[in-house]
Amino acid sequence: MQASRARLFKEYKEVQREKSADPDIQLVCDDSNIFKWTALIKGPSETPFDGGVFQLAFAVPEQYPLQPPQVRFLTKIFHPNVHFKTGEICLDILKNAWSPAWTLQSVCRAIIALMAHPEPDSPLNCDSGKKPSALWRCKRLSVHGQNVHKARSFTKERLKLQKTVIVCSVCLLL
Repeated sequence: MQASRARLFKEYKEVQREKSADPDIQLVCDDSNIFKWTALIKGPSETPFDGGVFQLAFAVPEQYPLQPPQVRFLTKIFHPNVHFKTGEICLDILKNAWSPAWTLQSVCRAIIALMAHPEPDSPLNCDSGKKPSALWRCKRLSVHGQNVHKARSFTKERLKLQKTVIVCSVCLLL
């Protein structure tokens, strides 16, 4: 447990030092528990998620970095690899392809990449993943297809809601 605390403290210092290095990610440690983190990630450009800000919750196990963190979307998102109700993310590095070389920051980058390049053949959101995978794999996720339209509409609706929600301390970092 001491090794995981040391590793997380090192990552915390790195995040503090390089806040402006990655403007698409705001990673924040809980004030009272180093094993709980929150991230705000910006939706990748030229995708249905462009313009959106998505909140992630990290639950880091005491065996970290030997075991991956549990990460889920707190912001609702319509994506084939994200469970719509729970926010659970289907991403190999969070399961069987985890390596201690990954950091919480690099996990955020991998999730942003997944948002831009979904894997509809391995869906957690069956409504989203059951449509032809070519629609999700299109480089720009064009407006053809019901899934892309749904994802774009859902993101726009979330943007409207974000403007009316009372801002929490994490959101003030944006």
